[in-house]
Amino acid sequence: MTTARDIMKPGAEWISKEETVGKAARVMAELGVGSLVIADENDRMCGIITDRDIVVKCIAQGRSPAGTRAAELCESTPRWVDADADIDEVLDEMESHRIKRMPVIDRKRLIGMISEADLARHLDDNQLGEFVTAVYGRP
Repeated sequence: MTTARDIMKPGAEWISKEETVGKAARVMAELGVGSLVIADENDRMCGIITDRDIVVKCIAQGRSPAGTRAAELCESTPRWVDADADIDEVLDEMESHRIKRMPVIDRKRLIGMISEADLARHLDDNQLGEFVTAVYGRP
């Protein structure tokens, strides 16, 4: 059985909800990733910020990355999967909610992230096709 732990990229990072969008962008650049988990004062996940969020919700709106908190760009508490979740559970969660990046949690701690690239490396062509259709193919 393939699990979320088997396909995730380990070592996902998070930043405080009080950090600026500019800081989030710098951390993403340093890590070579397109998203970061946002955590509250108790180190609990309260959102995800993506490179697209920074462009569309901050820069394109004329907002200052230095003056905008990362949490301001998060819309809701993110979905996540347990590290031991079966790949079918992971796909169901990502497809049904049209999610492109999925945090992986073990014992209430962020341990990794599953991206579309991770899925492409681990799914067969049929599974990958179903994922792409579910996430991108419907209005």
